[in-house]
Amino acid sequence: MVSDESGKILNEIGQLLAEDRAYPLDNTLLFARLDYGMVAPSIFKDLGNHILYRSPDLGALGDALLELWDEQPEGRRWAEMAYLVKDGKFDAVFVYPDEIDPDEDPMDRRTRIVRRYFGDKPIVYPQPGEE
Repeated sequence: MVSDESGKILNEIGQLLAEDRAYPLDNTLLFARLDYGMVAPSIFKDLGNHILYRSPDLGALGDALLELWDEQPEGRRWAEMAYLVKDGKFDAVFVYPDEIDPDEDPMDRRTRIVRRYFGDKPIVYPQPGEE
C-alpha cells in the first residue's frame, strides 16, 4: 500500500514527465534504478513503430525519485521502479533487490523491461546534442 506522501511524490513524478512537451505523455515509461546515493532514471516513449529514449532531468526527477525511495523503511526499499503513463493514468511497479538476477547485465535488463511494456520494437537513442 502506498502512503499519502508516496502518492504525492508519484503524482509529482507524473507532472515532471509531462514537462517534456516534444512528445505526448501517453505511452511514456520511466524505468529507474535506485540505491544509496544513486539514481538512474531512463525515459522511453512508445511512438508506434519505434521506442524513443528521452534524457531525464536528473535534477528535479532524480530528487523526486530519491525522495520516494527514502520514504520507504530501511530494509524494505525497492531497487527498481517502472512507471507507465497510459490512457491518462499511471501505474508504478516496484521491484525489490531479491527479485533481480545479479548476473543479468543492467542495460540488458532495462531493454527487456522496456520491451515488456512496448513490444519488440527498435529503441532509438538520440545522438549527442540531438535532444
